Amino acid sequence: MIRYCVANPPLLSLAEIVRGAETARLDLAPQAAGLHALALGLRATGEDALETLERGFVLCDALYDWARFASEEASDEPMRAGARA
Repeated sequence: MIRYCVANPPLLSLAEIVRGAETARLDLAPQAAGLHALALGLRATGEDALETLERGFVLCDALYDWARFASEEASDEPMRAGARA
């Protein structure tokens, strides 16, 4: 049962990356392997759980911003292509 309809393309991209990294299904998104490696590295630092979680939030925020930027670039592409024609 689907309870919520999320229509935020960057958030959907981030969800796919995180899902791939968390389930070791690295084929779901090209970035999943990188996030998986970073998460393992964070865990290996030996910091307490709160510090590790805070650093993980920074990574997820950065990935969301990247996905938002990539989404905006993709939505501008037809306009830019049309302007060149």
